Amino acid sequence: MTVPASAQTQRTDSVAEDRTLHSITVTDKARSKRISTTAPLHVLDSKDILRLGVTDIADALHRLPGITLRDYGGAGGMKTVAVRGFGAQHAGVSYDGIAMSDCQTGEIDVSRYSLENAENISLSIGDNEDIFIPARNASYAAMLSITTMAPPTDNRKAHVTAQVKVGSFGYVSPFIRFSQSLTDKFALTVSGEYTYAENDYPFTLHNVSLTTKEKRTNSMMNSANGEAGFIWNIGQNSRMDGKIYYYDNDRQLPGQVRLYTDISEERLHDRNAFAQMQYRTWNSRNLAFKLNAKFNWSSSEYTNGIYKDGINNANYWQREAYASACLLYTPAKAWALSYSADYIFNNLNSSLKTDTRPYRHTVLQAATARYRNSRLTVMARLLYSLYFNAAKDGDGAKDARRLSPSVSASYKLLRDEDLYIRISYKNIFRAPTFNESYFYHYGSKNLLPESTGQVNIGMTWRHGYGKESYLNLSVDGYMNRVKDKIVAVPYNMFVWTNINVGKVEGHGIETEATLSHRFNQRFALTATANYSWQCSENKTNKESPYYGYQIAYTPEHQGSAAISFENPWVNLSVHGHGMSHRYTNNQHYDGTRIDGYMEMGLTAYRTFKLTFGELEARADVKNLLDKQYEIVSHYPMPGRSYQISIKYKF
Repeated sequence: MTVPASAQTQRTDSVAEDRTLHSITVTDKARSKRISTTAPLHVLDSKDILRLGVTDIADALHRLPGITLRDYGGAGGMKTVAVRGFGAQHAGVSYDGIAMSDCQTGEIDVSRYSLENAENISLSIGDNEDIFIPARNASYAAMLSITTMAPPTDNRKAHVTAQVKVGSFGYVSPFIRFSQSLTDKFALTVSGEYTYAENDYPFTLHNVSLTTKEKRTNSMMNSANGEAGFIWNIGQNSRMDGKIYYYDNDRQLPGQVRLYTDISEERLHDRNAFAQMQYRTWNSRNLAFKLNAKFNWSSSEYTNGIYKDGINNANYWQREAYASACLLYTPAKAWALSYSADYIFNNLNSSLKTDTRPYRHTVLQAATARYRNSRLTVMARLLYSLYFNAAKDGDGAKDARRLSPSVSASYKLLRDEDLYIRISYKNIFRAPTFNESYFYHYGSKNLLPESTGQVNIGMTWRHGYGKESYLNLSVDGYMNRVKDKIVAVPYNMFVWTNINVGKVEGHGIETEATLSHRFNQRFALTATANYSWQCSENKTNKESPYYGYQIAYTPEHQGSAAISFENPWVNLSVHGHGMSHRYTNNQHYDGTRIDGYMEMGLTAYRTFKLTFGELEARADVKNLLDKQYEIVSHYPMPGRSYQISIKYKF
């Protein structure tokens, strides 16, 4: 049976050009796009995730070059993404092609999404040749895309996946997914995951000449998420996808470890619910249309019981309504034109007496043209952004509007070899978050948007040999610049405020290599590695003694590597990642350096074919060498730990 492209079409416009595709064809196209794309695109699919010993979303992101992950430790620690020193607010996160948002902080906690539901995870830096996307997805310096597993459309059987994970420090996480094609046109999937962890892991505390063994406290998490989605093939040339999602995490916050104490009585209860829909249609006149709609609600309830005068609460509620329309026109085989228009409404309320109930209307429009032949691809885009700010109980922040161009190209150097060079430029900006504009005695309503520019030059090569063996190589050099960077400066001894005085310039090199060699049907060896060198310097004030210093939390060197061996007995994977030292501020004061680290892990798994379905048994050793390290200052990461999982599916 021929079905419309599902998971991969969140990143490509091939569904509009090729009408209907067999799934194997889509997979081959996705692999080739990693090599031929006009800007860096890095992808981990579900096979990579298993083969390379990836244990969670955070671990997956460590395997992608260019990403700097902030991890507050343990299963319940928040995890946010920054790319090439831009800051987390410049990195978008999309879920099945529709962008996530947090108008309060501008940062997305990627730990709340289940790895078990992920068909692939991709990172696109700048604008690549995919032009059939919402304007919002083009409004970030980089986009991390999580594509979930689509329900089956090739049979009427019920498909069930059940899994349970248990591990060190009181970790237990059951997961279940049910999917079925109810008719030859309509398929449904439902999944749920629950995670409980004490997170009471031991760590070593160094205090001048005294070294003690401690244990993490006040770190319990109690989290659950569930989602339901459908695919409806309305007709031969139209399709609708939909999804509803709910997340609930009631956790303790362990706080910083300083000197002799890590006392904390903080709790955070996060909830998030959204519903999203995507409708696509195309016709014989080379026209395709895509409509996205989404409503998002989230709440954050913070409690701190350590205050002398009683409990201090801070609760926040935010809502978003989002709609996007995209039109794709392919007048000739080599040409494609697209236009997309998005509307977004955000508002934020809180329990604070100083709350002014801010809200924002956003209108984004993007016009894109692409030319592509057998060897050359050129893409150009113009994004126009409008931000209208207001507050119900006070003055609104300044409105903003900006025109942002981008252009990229790739060229195949040899006719008979997949060797490409690529170059791209993207200018983009971000509006201040609600915290930066309205937070009491901290925000400023007069802030200008941060403006960024990035140039990338790279080369990619894929060489296949044998039946299923290949070598992939890529290297990219880049230059970045951030103007009007928002930084916090002291207004007096007690009050800080945000102003536009920051300027950051950066440059770096990223490399990635994958070697996959299949000896025969029973034995295969895969090795993958990436390395990033990035220099992101504070260029705010030439007279400052800190001029030219590496910006906070940006390592100069980082990388990862993994080797996996597939065999008939027990598949094995050895993997590791690490980074050089960082500083917690731009001034590099004494005592603010975070040492670098290298962490290793080991994975063993085997799949057993049963009469009805298959059983997968897996064991992981994390931090094999029991390395003591921190990613965020004073938030120690777990040492050696163990995890066992059993998965059954039919």
